[in-house]
Parts: sequence; structure tokens; C-alpha cells
Amino acid sequence: MYEDRRRGNRSALKWIILIVIILAINFYQLPYYFTVPGDAKVLSEVIDVEERHDYEGSFMLTTVRMGPANVVNYVWALVSDERELIPENQIRPEGETDEEYHHRQMMLMSSSQEVAVYVAYNHAGETAYFENYGVIVTGLVPGMDAEEKLEAGDRIIEVAGEEVLEAESLLNVLSEYEIGDTVSMIVERGDETLEVDLEVMPFPEDLDPEGERGGVGISYPVTDSELIKDPEISIDTDTIGGPSAGLMFSLEIYNQLLEEDITKGYDIAGTGSIDLEGNVGRIGGVNQKVIASDNAGADFFFAPSEQGIEQSNYETALETAESIGTEMEIVPIDTFEEALEFLENLPPAGSQ
Repeated sequence: MYEDRRRGNRSALKWIILIVIILAINFYQLPYYFTVPGDAKVLSEVIDVEERHDYEGSFMLTTVRMGPANVVNYVWALVSDERELIPENQIRPEGETDEEYHHRQMMLMSSSQEVAVYVAYNHAGETAYFENYGVIVTGLVPGMDAEEKLEAGDRIIEVAGEEVLEAESLLNVLSEYEIGDTVSMIVERGDETLEVDLEVMPFPEDLDPEGERGGVGISYPVTDSELIKDPEISIDTDTIGGPSAGLMFSLEIYNQLLEEDITKGYDIAGTGSIDLEGNVGRIGGVNQKVIASDNAGADFFFAPSEQGIEQSNYETALETAESIGTEMEIVPIDTFEEALEFLENLPPAGSQ
């Protein structure tokens, strides 16, 4: 009986150890995020221009699903062509909370939507212009002076006596300062107006291994602006963050403003940020977005060409398309006008 009890205790101990190991594998987070193909969302379902024109084809926004990597996800990503590992510091700066990261992504998405409206409306001859009110702080670099004196959500309106109402203007002004200088800012925080002095310090080693560049520690500044537009438009993408849908937003909005259908009856997916001049920029996760678009049955996929540089989004998208054997055509795009030109030259779907 004593031996049976000992064997039973050893067996129970083995199970306890096994459960502890399984829990550790599943819940211990590595300093990586993993990404997998997401969805291809039909944009006519989430964008609604007042007195819109309907059409037969579709423009689709492609997404990537992402999460913190445990041991299982890490190993899975190493052996999967559909998964990708990204170091944690490339996704979010050290010390950034979940709430701050979410807020930053929503700010970037909101800004992307407004730029897309501006580009589409101006190309269609409709009213759209910005009134700027300052620069919103969305992220702070750990260990630098701004971390102690600013907060996410602060609005910078003046630097060294000079009115600063755009993120680009802020970066241009700060670029004139050197390590050791002090920068005076006027900042609005809620109902308060504060004067803040920030020291220009060397960036942390992970941001600047050479140790030659300096700053005050503000990351991802966003222009606080109001888009004045006519006609009105509503965009419902509360669960999607980041700037990568800019190109596809602008094409969808433009198509709803026109009487003609620029899709020509095709299902068109794609990705890429967009700026006020209509230039299309690089994004992350393009390989997984190609897979998501193929799964959704898209006919074409628009990918940022990046002026033809090596390892561009377009090259990566093309390689992915070949590896999965899709019939979907990958189209290199550098500007909004280039996308329109490609669509104008397409024959109507079903006519080939």
C-alpha cells in the first residue's frame, strides 16, 4: 500500500510539473509580436459619402491581426509562411502602455482617414481643407526629458516663441537644436496652458546605436486639425488602427463622389499610407495582406512601389503572390493619380 501511495504521489507530481510547464509556455510573453493575415473589408460597407453613387465592384481594406508572442506562437511563426515575428521595440516604445499604444494607433488611423478625404475630395473638385490647432503628443521616449514633463494627449502650440500648428513644422523646428540645448514650449493640457522647458538629450541606444542624434523625447507627433469638407462623410472603422489604409480609403471615397464606377466591376484590394500630395507610402505586413486579399477573392492588389527600391512593399507582395500561386494581379503604386490611371485603362470586368 505504501508503494502504491508513493507511485501515486510521483504520478501527481509529474502532472503538476507538466501543467506548470504548459502554463509557462502559454503565458510567458517573449519580446516579440506575431502577425497573421487578417480580413479584407469591403469599404463601401464602412464609408458613406452623403448622396453617394453606388457601383458594382469593390475597394477593400486589408488588415493584419497581431498579438504578443509566447513560446508556441514564436516557434509557429518560425515555421509558417503566413506568420511573421516583429521585435517588440519596433511595435511600441519601451514603457508604452496598452492604452497609450491603442490611442496612438487610433490617432494615426483618424489622421489617415482625414488625409484620404482631403485627397479624394480635391481630385473630385469638392470642398476639403484643414484648419490646424497644434501638435498632439501621442508617445514619449523612455528616459528622455519629455517623459517627465509631457503627457500623451498634450497639445503643443508654440516652440521658442514660434507658433507651431503642424507635426512637420514641430520636427523642422526641433531639428535646429543640438544636444544640450533647452527648448521652450507652450503646451495645452485640458483647460490648462503650460510653459515647459525640455532638454535636448541623446536618443537611447536602441533608437540611435551611433549615439549621434538627439531630441526631446517626443515620438509619433500628430497634427491636431479639423477637416472642413462638403459633402459630409461618415467612416466607421473603430476597431482598426494605423495609417496603412490611406490609399484604399481615398479610392473608395473618390469613387462614391463620381457618377462613373472606376472599379469597372472588379474587386480591388490594397494597402499603403497616403499624404496630402497623394504620395503612397510603405506599410508593414504586406505579405499577410496579400494572403488576406487572395482569400477574399480580390482581382487586383495595389502595393506601394516605393519608387522601385529593392525590397519594396511591391517586391514583397509579388514574391508572396508567386509563393501562394494566386491569380490576383499585384500592381505597383506610387501615387493616388497612378492608381487612377491604372483603373482608367482597365477594360470592364467580363469584357476580356
